[in-house]
Amino acid sequence: MRINLKSLAIAFLMAPLTAFAETEPVDYVNPYIGSISHLLVPCFPTIQLPNSLMRIYPSRNDYTTEYIDGLPIVVTNHRERSAFRLSVTQGEELTPIITTTWDNEKVTPYDYQVQIVDNTIDVHLAVCHQSAIYELTFRDPAKPATVLFYTQNGKMQVDGRSASGSQRLSRNMNIYLSGEFDVEPEKVGLLYDGKISDKKITEEPRACAALRFPAGTKKVCFRYGVSLISQEQAQKNLRREQADVFDIAKVIKDGRNEWNETLSTILVKGGTEDQKAVLYTSYYRTFERPVCLSEDGRYFSAFDGKVHDDEGKPFYSDDWIWDTYRAAHPLRALIQPEKEEHIIESYLRMAEQMGTKWMPTFPEMTGDSRRMNSNHGVAMVADALWKGLDVDAERGFEYCRRGIEEKTLVPWSGAPAGRLDQFYKEHGYFPALGVGQKEDVPNVNGFEQRQPIAVTLGTAYDEWCLSRIAEYLGKKSDAAKYLKLSYNYRNVWNAETLFFHPKDEQGNFLPDFDYRFSGGIGARAAYGENNGWTYRWDVQHNLADLAKLMGGKEAMVRELDRTFAEPLGKSKWQFYGEFPDQTGNMGQFSMANEPSLHIPYIYNYTGAPWKTQKRIRQCLDAWFRNDVMGMPGDEDGGGMTSFVVFSSLGFYPVTPGFPAYNIGSPLFTDIRVKLPTGKELRIIAKGSSRENKYIQSATLNGKTWDKPWFSHDDIKNGATLVLEMGSQPNKVWGSTESATPPSAPVK
Repeated sequence: MRINLKSLAIAFLMAPLTAFAETEPVDYVNPYIGSISHLLVPCFPTIQLPNSLMRIYPSRNDYTTEYIDGLPIVVTNHRERSAFRLSVTQGEELTPIITTTWDNEKVTPYDYQVQIVDNTIDVHLAVCHQSAIYELTFRDPAKPATVLFYTQNGKMQVDGRSASGSQRLSRNMNIYLSGEFDVEPEKVGLLYDGKISDKKITEEPRACAALRFPAGTKKVCFRYGVSLISQEQAQKNLRREQADVFDIAKVIKDGRNEWNETLSTILVKGGTEDQKAVLYTSYYRTFERPVCLSEDGRYFSAFDGKVHDDEGKPFYSDDWIWDTYRAAHPLRALIQPEKEEHIIESYLRMAEQMGTKWMPTFPEMTGDSRRMNSNHGVAMVADALWKGLDVDAERGFEYCRRGIEEKTLVPWSGAPAGRLDQFYKEHGYFPALGVGQKEDVPNVNGFEQRQPIAVTLGTAYDEWCLSRIAEYLGKKSDAAKYLKLSYNYRNVWNAETLFFHPKDEQGNFLPDFDYRFSGGIGARAAYGENNGWTYRWDVQHNLADLAKLMGGKEAMVRELDRTFAEPLGKSKWQFYGEFPDQTGNMGQFSMANEPSLHIPYIYNYTGAPWKTQKRIRQCLDAWFRNDVMGMPGDEDGGGMTSFVVFSSLGFYPVTPGFPAYNIGSPLFTDIRVKLPTGKELRIIAKGSSRENKYIQSATLNGKTWDKPWFSHDDIKNGATLVLEMGSQPNKVWGSTESATPPSAPVK
């Protein structure tokens, strides 16, 4: 017998972790959490292996939608609809997409079951990384059944048991489908005017292929591969992942095993079953994006419209960095650093492929959409470098620098730098429109507007991250230059009101300004999706200096307390009509949008870490629940759920770019995080419960620990943090000046 020593070693390393688990982690995943949104976009119950191209969810608006519009084949960009649509019917009326009832639905991360057409057809789907398999069972087999494939803008072809096609995703990008049935149909052809024609292939704006199976057919299986390279590659992907058999049970088993292995890098004891469901569902969400585009060592890039050799480093795309740099990338840097290295390398390649050598901000399947504001790809690079990841620092510095300095800072724009950018360079802030002034800069989006405070604060942070990369490279003059620029937030600080206040080009604060309501929808004329109470705290890199601006740590505590207590100031329907992104409120604090995620941890910088412990528990208990409305706002494919993962475990990376984590209040009594070194981070929170949320004392690796933070170096080779928990706060623990988490120098 031949023994695989590598597999044996992996099994040995996993053994203590697996033995620790009482129930398999994948069983706790509830993809329906958040599938009804409070106001905006819900979380879709996604069927997908970790970071895989094959991504599927039901074709409907949210969980309350009465009908589904056919069955999905593959979802390309996050939140989009399926690129192709499959419909199945035993009726006479044939249309390209058949709207049908749905019932008895069950979703896991790796398979999907539903009954359609008033419970007369059972659907079962299971996924691999670049292929999937459908099993369709007819409860009344006496009727003939028809399966239809629809592409909105592409090509369809049928021939015997085979169905294939393509759909155009963008100017230079297609996705290809190649699949086959296990049952021979009695008629195949393209659908025209509700009839199956004899034509087998077409390329039209909207094309639909149909296969009719004879009466008496009880069940058919359809398995298929997808590719961004070619139809032939789609077939290769199918053969590689599913061989030559129709075996949905094996696909399900393999998918379940992969998810268990992935999710078992975090194991917990204690807490409630609902808290475990929220934790593991949140963790599963962090693997939705970005997706791996490499197919047999090659990948198609929409950034230059070419097929490339991936050179042994898989290529990833579909990532909204404005959302994910805060916690999703740091989570991956801790637990899956090699994947994070490949992701960052992918973005460096994108910068080169675009020709601009600008670091992308919203790399999607179809290119960089340049949404939101700022250039936070620089934070990923800085954070990875200072945590010891293998990232090309020279290319990272250059492409991030060019993205910040050569591309415009105007939100939602990929244009070259212009007049407003020159103003920022000369004056150190992004100007707001004055009272009654009309916009005269062509590339400013009419709805998104200038977002001057968000741009100023975000760019100051980006320039600090750039200084960190320069420091890592030993570029002393560059490090000093960008560190100086990182204080630009001071240029829009109003010392009288203690808020960041938009200024016009003459340097005047806008008059009669209300930090709750001024700025229009989402306060975009001043901030961005959130009001001044949120952006008041958007100085992630220098919270020590922000405390100084506020008048000291005690003053900062008072203002934080005010934030969590300040009334909305309007009725809910009026407030949320103006700020639909700013839901999940506790006073003016919003749990529902990414710029707020670090705010509860700021108390750690003020000598009052017990208040961080209180706030984190309030946030997790109130807004993240095991139900269909258990997500307070847009989840953004791991942007928010990574906050839940970190905070549930008891720590959080407030400042990507510093290799450090703030301590909060763990939900569980015993936590094990598997590290890539084969070691583990263990957090023991003795007596932790809903009431016992306050840290009384702590040790790290057996030594007394009086700081509300620890460094990446403290844990990267394995560590044990022991927290004694209690129902009353210890207001002394972690409160000394020397215990303050790291921050840029106070000016």
